[in-house]
Amino acid sequence: MASKKKKLINTLFLVIVFALTLYSVFKGEDLHAVLRAIMKVNPLYLLPAVAGVIVFIWGESIIIHYMLGTLKIQTKKWTCFQYSCVGFFFSAITPSASGGQPMQIYYMRKNEIPVPVSTLVLMIVTITYKSVLVVIGLFVAFFQRGFVHKYLEGILPIFYLGVALNVGCCIAMSILAFHPALAKEIMMRCLKILERLHIMKHKPERTEKLAASMDQYNATAAYLRSHVKVIINVLVITFFQRFALFFVTWFVYRAFGLHGAHIYDIVMLQAVVSVSVDMLPLPGGMGISENLFLVIFRGIFKAGLLLPAMVLSRGIAYYVQLLLSAGMTLFTHLTIGFKEQKKGTSYTVPGTKVGKTGVSP
Repeated sequence: MASKKKKLINTLFLVIVFALTLYSVFKGEDLHAVLRAIMKVNPLYLLPAVAGVIVFIWGESIIIHYMLGTLKIQTKKWTCFQYSCVGFFFSAITPSASGGQPMQIYYMRKNEIPVPVSTLVLMIVTITYKSVLVVIGLFVAFFQRGFVHKYLEGILPIFYLGVALNVGCCIAMSILAFHPALAKEIMMRCLKILERLHIMKHKPERTEKLAASMDQYNATAAYLRSHVKVIINVLVITFFQRFALFFVTWFVYRAFGLHGAHIYDIVMLQAVVSVSVDMLPLPGGMGISENLFLVIFRGIFKAGLLLPAMVLSRGIAYYVQLLLSAGMTLFTHLTIGFKEQKKGTSYTVPGTKVGKTGVSP
């Protein structure tokens, strides 16, 4: 019942935000003129824009496949693509993208990937994912002052808030990922608090199981810390992945037959939108993303093309991504089977051995 109630609340929240977004964006606008402008675009430029969305999703799947491979877990690239689609779908429909990783962990668990391992792998994915935004945000804030004064004067508070939130998130997650002893202490204390509040009954076997799981988490973290090249490779792939999506707006610009604006300005402005909205508690940054686009791209799209450009760019970058990942999530739900893991999983982190209750260093 609690799960159904939460789903209902999330759905209502999504519908309300979507309705408010439509109202704020299209209030007082000529919708027929917007549609006419969109119908005149060159569709050949929209194909690489859609391809950029696919590359964006596929990029994360390559990272997951690569990291699991370094941990000696054999997976298919297609299966990892399914994990990515699940993550992007639930991230797109939940506030602050909070639902993506839990659902990825759920489906990875169905394929017998240990929860501590999938948790750490996805944490590294998130850290590098947000690190790219941090690098972009700090680069723009400190080294692109002319760019800031030209395009961002109207959104500076939101931009700086986005940078600060992403920096804070990266620091917090890095502590958990690369200081596993602290992570284990936090988890064990949380369990004790839940037991004291009588939310969970005290069970010695649960404590033992959690401790064993955290030992596996610690072993995996230690392995990754000793393989810095893995993290660097993931960061490089993530940069490519993120910019594949940022280029969507450039292709939309060219689809309208426009010239004159530099590709750097358009791509970086779209990156600024992502930096600004990524940590805000809105599904997919819905509402704020559209309005930021209308503010900072005012000097790029002219002659009545600003709103049509926003509709097309946002439609491809977010709603095409949402529909594609929704379809793949349904497919994943119907095809990934559940097999209960036996005690003493066969998976081992390099340099560890398997015991009866889990992995020990």
